Amino acid sequence: MLTVLFCSCGKEDFYMSSDSSQLDFSCDTLSFDTVFTQMGTTTRQFKVYNRSDEGIRIKSVTLRNGEDSRFRLNVDGDTHIVARNIDIAAGDSIFVFVRANIRPDDHTEPFLIEDAVEFHITSSNIFRVPLTAYGRNAVYHVPTDTLHFADGTYPRDQFGNLYTYSVIDCDNWQHDLPHVVIGYAVVDSRNTLYLKPGDELYFYNNAVLWVYDSATLDVRGSAEQPVLFTSVRHDGWYNDLPGQWGYVWLSAGSRDNYIDHAVIENGYVGLLADSCANMNPTLTIGNTQIRNHTLAGIMGQTAHIVGQNLLVTNCGTATVAMQYGGIYSFSASTFADYWRYSARTEPSVFVTNYRDYNGVHYIWPLQAHLTDCIIYGSRAEGELYIDFDDRATVDTAITHCLIRGGKWDADPLFVDPDKGDYHLQPNSPALGIGYRYDDQ
Repeated sequence: MLTVLFCSCGKEDFYMSSDSSQLDFSCDTLSFDTVFTQMGTTTRQFKVYNRSDEGIRIKSVTLRNGEDSRFRLNVDGDTHIVARNIDIAAGDSIFVFVRANIRPDDHTEPFLIEDAVEFHITSSNIFRVPLTAYGRNAVYHVPTDTLHFADGTYPRDQFGNLYTYSVIDCDNWQHDLPHVVIGYAVVDSRNTLYLKPGDELYFYNNAVLWVYDSATLDVRGSAEQPVLFTSVRHDGWYNDLPGQWGYVWLSAGSRDNYIDHAVIENGYVGLLADSCANMNPTLTIGNTQIRNHTLAGIMGQTAHIVGQNLLVTNCGTATVAMQYGGIYSFSASTFADYWRYSARTEPSVFVTNYRDYNGVHYIWPLQAHLTDCIIYGSRAEGELYIDFDDRATVDTAITHCLIRGGKWDADPLFVDPDKGDYHLQPNSPALGIGYRYDDQ
């Protein structure tokens, strides 16, 4: 059947609906990564092409599941459930925008949601683009209060946001569901948040896990099931995009924080550790990967950090910053920075014990030991910077470390740092030092 539309004037003279009309699409299937129930997704899109030399009128564009669909469309500006009489000129194209919104249910594992966008040119000439999304139920940490001073004023964080926060119920943490953090989620004083193998924390824009004074974070992942700290979004190029959330903040006075077998990725800072509350380390951390952070992977500020078997990579300023003095000991770790989002002017690892603030020069005691580490990256000027004021007690020691710009400077021969593969090639001069993968 051929239906040709005639009109005395206007663009409709050039559009037709035919059983032989053909459409092409920019994707075979539009897939969404994990969609948390109640949150929806950002909009994804695909293009519809008319590659013929005649205009095509699409009688209707709709979702196969209609009103019951968990997806919603915007077809060339039309947001109705059924978009009608969509015209595509010869050799032209249109955009179709799609959102997913998944209803909560009783699933504890990801579940698949499927649908399709249907393009009806005639009753018998129908094109389809399948839609898929993995839905997940989650526990949400949503702000219930705002931090304020006694005089009624409200402080703001480095992002310019108010400290809107919720307090975590550490005793009733659910380990069978992912947790979504919005704003500041606080581990309150004298509480400990225990995280087990397979626990997952997803952070919204600028969100922070705040381990408060006298509180503790205790992370006990495993090689097979590391504890995950990551961004909410993972579709497309967001999968390894830095700066999508804030950081894990081990604030001044937090105590005996412990992290083993974790992955911390895609934030502004991975771990921010302030001064310790007792003689024990602020943070003991091992067997952990920290990657894709806008500012730094680990930032210690007059902190006491002991780290072993760490892989810290792809950070905008430094993989590890040891500043304002403190006590630091890192061994068998790889700090590799091949940041590609902007020009990186700072070294990958830096150590200082002073700060100039409002015209005052402050200094602190410093102890920094690096043993069997790889410190390498794309900065030709070198990747380690140590600068201290020796009017305070200073103890620095670098033992058997391959360092770009250092005494032992050689290409460690990572397999493919551009793709995030920091395994060492068989002929690497750094074999036996640096991060040891569990699969080696």
